[in-house]
Amino acid sequence: MNDSKNAVKSVAIIVAFTLISKIMGFIRDAIIAAKFGSGELTDTFFVSLTAISLFTIMLTQAINNTLIPVLTEIESQEGKKAKLISASNILNFVILGTILFTFLGWIISPLLIRVMAVGFEGSQFDLAVKLMRIGLPSLIFAGIVGVLRGLLQSESKFAESAVSQIPFNLVYIFYLLVLAESFGIIGLMFASVVAVASQILAQLPGLKKIKYKHKKHINIKEKYIEKIVKLVPPVILSVAINDVNKIIDKSLASTLVAGSVSALNYANRLKDLILGVFVTAVVTVIYPMLSVEANSTSKENYKKVISKGINIIIIITVPATLGMIALSTPITSLVFERGSFDSFATNMTSVALVFYCVGLPTMSLRIFLDKVFYSIQDTKTPMINGFIAVAINIALNFMLIKFLGHGGLALATSISSAITSVLLIYKLRQKIGALGLKRNAVTTVKVFVASLFMAIGTKYLYDYLINSFGINNISSALILILTVIISSVVYIILINIMKIEEFTWFLQLIRRKLKR
Repeated sequence: MNDSKNAVKSVAIIVAFTLISKIMGFIRDAIIAAKFGSGELTDTFFVSLTAISLFTIMLTQAINNTLIPVLTEIESQEGKKAKLISASNILNFVILGTILFTFLGWIISPLLIRVMAVGFEGSQFDLAVKLMRIGLPSLIFAGIVGVLRGLLQSESKFAESAVSQIPFNLVYIFYLLVLAESFGIIGLMFASVVAVASQILAQLPGLKKIKYKHKKHINIKEKYIEKIVKLVPPVILSVAINDVNKIIDKSLASTLVAGSVSALNYANRLKDLILGVFVTAVVTVIYPMLSVEANSTSKENYKKVISKGINIIIIITVPATLGMIALSTPITSLVFERGSFDSFATNMTSVALVFYCVGLPTMSLRIFLDKVFYSIQDTKTPMINGFIAVAINIALNFMLIKFLGHGGLALATSISSAITSVLLIYKLRQKIGALGLKRNAVTTVKVFVASLFMAIGTKYLYDYLINSFGINNISSALILILTVIISSVVYIILINIMKIEEFTWFLQLIRRKLKR
C-alpha cells in the first residue's frame, strides 16, 4: 500500500510540474507562431531543430533507459556509495562522447538537412544548415541532463525531471519577448542551446539531497561502463527510429504547400500534451517498478504491473483521443491563432491533429511496452520493432499523401504505431507467457463506450455554447475550458459507474489521503 501511495504521489507531482511546463511550452509556441508565423522561415527552423532533437532525444532517452537498471544493480551489489562513484564516471564518459558527436554533427549537417528536407533549396537550405550547426552544442548539455536524470530516478526522485522543462521554456519565452526583434530566427536557435543547458540547474537540488559529489575521473574499463555501452546502441537506434517517422513526415511535407511542416509540428505539440504530461508521468513511475519485479523470482507481480500500466494508459488516452478530435479546431485556434498565424494555418494544423490523435492510444502503449522490454534488459526487440515501424510508415506515407496531403502523413504515423504495438504485445507474450489481455480488452471496451458518449456530448455542448454566446477571444477560451471541465466530469462519472478497477483503486487512495 505504501508503494501504491508513493506511486500516486509521484505521478501527481510529475503531472503537476509537467502540466505547468506544457502550458509554458504552448505559450512559447504561440509566441513563435505570432512572431514568425507559419511559412518558409518557421519550416526551416523546425527542420533544423528536429535534426538536433534527433540526437538530443536519442541520447537522453538511451542513457535514461539503460542507466536506471544498471545503477539499481550497482546499489544492490555494492551499495549506494559505489553507485554514486560510478555515476560520476559514467557522466564524464558521456561528456567526452558528446563533444566528439558534436564535431561529427557539424561535418554531416548538410547531408542530414538534405535528407530531412528534400524540398529545401538555395538560401533556405543554407539557413537550415547554419541553424543546425548553431544548435549542435545542445548535445553536450543533453548528455549531462540524461545521466543526472537517470541517477535521480534510480533514487525515486521524479520531480526534478518534470521541473527541468520550466527553465527550458523560460529561456525561450524571455528571448521571444525581449530579444527576438533584434536577433530573429538565428538568435532563437542560440536560445535553444541555452534552454537545454538550463535544465541542469533543475537537477541540482535533487543531487544535493542524495549527497552526490562529482568526481573528475574516467575509467572506461569499468564493468558497468562496458555494460551500458553494450545496452545503449540498440536503445539509441530504437529511439532514433521512432523519431525517423517524424523526420520522414517533415521531409515529405517540405514538398507540399508552404506551412505543411509547421502544421505537423504544431499538431505534434498539441498531441504531446497528453503524451508528455499524463502518459510520461505514468510510465516514468512504473518503469522502476517493472525493473524491480523483472528481477524477482515470481513473474506474476511483474505481469500485474504490466496489465495495470496498460489499463491506466487506456483510461487516459482513449477519452483524450475522442475529445481532441471533437474539439480539434477550437483547441488549435485558442492556442495558436493570433498574429501571423491565421485561420488557414489553424485549419491545416487541426487536420494534422485529428489524424495524429487517431493513433494516440497506441503511441502511448508503444512507449510503455518499450519500457517493459528494457526492464528485462531486452533492448533489441524495440529496435527491430522500430525498423518495422519506419518501413510501414514510409509505405503508408506515399499511399496517403496523394489523397490527404499533410494529413495523410499524420495518419500514416498513427496506423504504423497501431500495427507495431500489436507486434510488441505478441513478442512479449512469447517471452513471458500469457499477459491476461482479456481483462485489458474488457477495460478498453468500457472506456471506449464512456469516451464516445463524452465526446458526442462535448461536441454538442461546445457548439451550443458558442452559438448562444458568440465568438470572441475571451468567450471562446472560457467556453472551451468549461466544455473540457464538464466533459471530464461526465467521463469520470461514467467510468466510475462501470467500476473500472484501476480508477476505483486510484479514487480509494485519494479518499484515504484526504481523510488523513
